[in-house]
Amino acid sequence: MQVKNLQHAIDTQGPQTGPGFQPHILVLLGAGHAHVHVLSQLAKEPLVGVQVVLVAPYPRQMYSGMIPGMVAGHYEVDECVVPLPELVKRAGVRWLQASVTEFNADARMVRLDNGMELPFDWASINTGPVQDRETIEAAMPGARTHALFMRPIEGFAALWPRLATLGDERALRIAVIGGGGGGVEMAMALRQRLPHCAITLVCGDHAPGVEYSLAVQTRIARALKKRHITILQENATGFHDGEVLLGCGARLACDVPIIAVGAHAPTWLRDSALALDAQGFVQVNAFQQSTNQPHVFAVGDVSTRTDRNLARSGVYAVRSGPALMRNLAAAVRGQALVAHQPPQRTLNLLSCGDKTAIASWGQWTMQGRWVWWWKDRIDRRFLARYRLTP
Repeated sequence: MQVKNLQHAIDTQGPQTGPGFQPHILVLLGAGHAHVHVLSQLAKEPLVGVQVVLVAPYPRQMYSGMIPGMVAGHYEVDECVVPLPELVKRAGVRWLQASVTEFNADARMVRLDNGMELPFDWASINTGPVQDRETIEAAMPGARTHALFMRPIEGFAALWPRLATLGDERALRIAVIGGGGGGVEMAMALRQRLPHCAITLVCGDHAPGVEYSLAVQTRIARALKKRHITILQENATGFHDGEVLLGCGARLACDVPIIAVGAHAPTWLRDSALALDAQGFVQVNAFQQSTNQPHVFAVGDVSTRTDRNLARSGVYAVRSGPALMRNLAAAVRGQALVAHQPPQRTLNLLSCGDKTAIASWGQWTMQGRWVWWWKDRIDRRFLARYRLTP
């Protein structure tokens, strides 16, 4: 039976300390990198007197850093995921396989896509990046009808085998829309897996990999050229059947456009009563805590630090997990929070499809097979930390 208000259901679960005891409720929205770490720590050190509720729609968390390797044919999809059931079981949390449709920080209430209303005392948001279909459709009409979106990753992973099979049967014309790191990696992964297909990277007004240093951009350009990937420094303005419309007025013949533009904020944040930045992401302080709702925390791509300018990168999301766990535990216990100060420079590893990769650390950069081996080892080690067996 559907429960409209979960308060009673939650109150009858979790640790009890006496008759009539009402546990506090901590809601974890999303199973991103940081929340996966929180779950692993809860299995070791539960929060006494707190009922933790995880809201995550899928039975696994896909690790975005290995998706280009999956496309290139180096990994099976199951090698790129953290299965959630055993992690959730050991953490002793309540798991709701649903998605958020409304969030009200003032009322301390979450509404889910199954109609449930979930009250909370504290909330942590780590839902990961999304691609807002309405925003993209407004900017590039026809995207919903003709393009394949990279987010959610689960959706892309489900459709990818069909595209790969089609690409094996005939030479497709594929256009990757978006020249950031994700688009660059996707273009080179496609080249590795589908060598007979025509691959075009439509990267807008800037050179591919504009978020990287000039030295890395140079390496990226050489890698794309070596793999015979066409670079178009044009904006995609729309899609028709079999073609991409470009800002210059030209039309690019295309069988499969893949949308690899940057992350958008979830639409349900707009009326959440949380302070948001100009792009709609949650503004947080050094404690990864909402700047106007101290009972709400947010980490990863869904958040923006107001005290520092940090890139939306999986590197920072992974590093934020231990700090988030410490501050969630401190918050529910009424203790002082500790500022999280990640390093300004981080190691970035960009795969090139053929088991080579580009490494960068500030202005330092290297490239080769050993870099891909290094990346592969880091990725596998991260997943092994959280892949639990019954």
